[in-house]
Amino acid sequence: MKSITILIADDEPEIADLIELHLEKEGYRCVKVANGQEAISAIQTHSIDLAILDIMMPILNGYEATRQIRAEYHLPIIFLSAKTTDLDKITGLVSGADDYVTKPFNPMELVARVNAQLRRSTQFNQPKQAGKLTLEAGGVVIYPEARTVFVYGKPIELTPKEFDILYLLASYPKKVYSAENIFQQVWGDAYYEGSNTVMVHIRTLRKKLGEDDHKNKLIKTVWGVGYTFNG
Repeated sequence: MKSITILIADDEPEIADLIELHLEKEGYRCVKVANGQEAISAIQTHSIDLAILDIMMPILNGYEATRQIRAEYHLPIIFLSAKTTDLDKITGLVSGADDYVTKPFNPMELVARVNAQLRRSTQFNQPKQAGKLTLEAGGVVIYPEARTVFVYGKPIELTPKEFDILYLLASYPKKVYSAENIFQQVWGDAYYEGSNTVMVHIRTLRKKLGEDDHKNKLIKTVWGVGYTFNG
């Protein structure tokens, strides 16, 4: 069985060591680096299954490291940061992170979030319906196994969570999902301050789908209820 490798990128050795200690107790292998540039190099040279990135790192911060990682890789990314405002969290999620944990943190909560992200990543990388290689609706073509999306023939780049949300909604067109439903199914976690997280991801997903350029609104808001795929 393949061992799971977690990247820990933090310029505070005490924090990186603490995270490593708890993750290794769970059976994970860890790779530790001290800045964003080293994080990118580690992902290029190791088989990394999930990355935990501090935001305020030297040489290359977590935001920019995530943007560069997202250009080539689809692994889950968790931000770990002392930046605690709602705007900080939204900025982190929009830049491509799948989760955001604030310092000081409970190591066991972080481990639980790592487990949840890995569980969701594994689930969404498996085909949901045997023999169904694509989903097509409303000008959108989704290839679940390759995790690629085309809109009117043009490929678009989505973060793992944006892809998971789109795939969930498009798998059951016209079905209305509440923010809580989406959060629980995509994040695989208890609904905890998830409403803004889902809203931010839906907003950026709509922009990437080009809804401003097309009359057809692919993701429809059902006021007071939730969201549905309108393909």
